[in-house]
Amino acid sequence: MNRHGEMTRLSTTPETLTIEWANGEVAEFPGVWLLDNLSDHRDPHSGQRLIDVADLPEHPRIRSAAALDGTLRIEWESGSRPVSFDLGWLESHGRRRHRFAIAPHRWLEGAALDASRDFAWATSADAQSNRSLRLDWLTRLLGDGVAFLSGVPSNEAALLDATRWVGRVFETNYGLVFDVRSVPQPENLAYSDLGLGLHTDNPYREPVPGFQALHALAASPDGGDSLFADGYALAEHLRATDPDAFARLTQTPVPFHYRSKDAELYAERPLIQLSCRGDVTAVHYNSRSIAPLDLCARDAAAFYAAYRRFAMLLREPALQLKFKLADGDLVVFDNQRILHGRTAFTSARHARHLRGCYLTRDSVHGEAALLRRALEGERPDELD
Repeated sequence: MNRHGEMTRLSTTPETLTIEWANGEVAEFPGVWLLDNLSDHRDPHSGQRLIDVADLPEHPRIRSAAALDGTLRIEWESGSRPVSFDLGWLESHGRRRHRFAIAPHRWLEGAALDASRDFAWATSADAQSNRSLRLDWLTRLLGDGVAFLSGVPSNEAALLDATRWVGRVFETNYGLVFDVRSVPQPENLAYSDLGLGLHTDNPYREPVPGFQALHALAASPDGGDSLFADGYALAEHLRATDPDAFARLTQTPVPFHYRSKDAELYAERPLIQLSCRGDVTAVHYNSRSIAPLDLCARDAAAFYAAYRRFAMLLREPALQLKFKLADGDLVVFDNQRILHGRTAFTSARHARHLRGCYLTRDSVHGEAALLRRALEGERPDELD
């Protein structure tokens, strides 16, 4: 096994330092990056940077570098004092992804998966008492986009108690929690007996809720099955099979609008959102709340063709994970990745009651990172 921070080759140019690690990975470090990340330039308590980029030399030039006993020492042509870096620190920060980032595990053919076997499950009591189990559950939630808890008490207070270690609740005009059950003349079709096609929630909100939790207080034995699909996988499938449609859905701003007696919400965003690197980072799809688009005839024709292409994918049964929540089950899913829906049911025959809440995206990622840090021993007193 390779030791952390062990390297096999070191080379420099005046502008760049290159290290090949024992595991075969190669990392390049520009001189200006190295100076910007000196530990001397950070407050020892908070870790925050004490300098600004304007305080650094514009074109620092490396004279030489050498490693000894796990430390890299760099000399500069300008005569500035030598600097040193821990090789383990450089290895952990030389990767493209942050060490706490969890790469998504995309899944396309949802019908071939078994929700009770292929996704994370834990009892609510075990997850709250066992930190290792909790970290595994959160890691799988962030990787797969969806995870389940069982044994959550069937009372209205249980949802917030069960999710307090998952992330922070995002309050909306619905309050901290909302009840999904049929009501007369609903202001939102979620509060009806109708089946709902695959969608993401609240794309008209800024910011869009990051994660959603749904707790089954009373499951319907006749319909009301939950549907899920991985928007990341669907978007990548569209990119591979119809790149023009994919590009159109990433470049067209779509207006989303919601209004009720106590809310007036509006936002514009593409149906498929990309990072600076071109990776899919969010899917915003809710046909019930798309407002009229402001497009010329040619652009409208191209957009609607792409929009229809994506919509047809969402109707493919083979791409849908179908699962019936039982009383006491709770599902958490990434609302900017996982599309969800349900089959129709008849509330007059069997009442169906789910209680839900939204969780901020950064807090869910943060809980996993904090827990990992605590279990690795960096701050063992960080969590209970």
